[in-house]
Amino acid sequence: MAAYIIFEVEVTDPEATDEYAKLAGESLAPLQAKPIIHGGMVEVLDGDWEPKTLVMVEFESMEQARQWYKSPAYAKAKDVLIPYSNVILIEGV
Repeated sequence: MAAYIIFEVEVTDPEATDEYAKLAGESLAPLQAKPIIHGGMVEVLDGDWEPKTLVMVEFESMEQARQWYKSPAYAKAKDVLIPYSNVILIEGV
């Protein structure tokens, strides 16, 4: 069953964002992971949530997503992103 990692990111340092995108892309390359959302306009329809930038990546399974997120290949990218983000893992249908 598909799984998704969703990142809510506040971009305050464009250079760090570029570095993250490069490192994360390299770490995702060997997988069948698929970017679904990468930035773009966000329109809040209800509630008081004010997300800055959203990114969503689809994985084959929850286990594959966890393995990628905890992998040495992703560690450097994660170190760049963590101060600026909230991250969740969610199972698809």
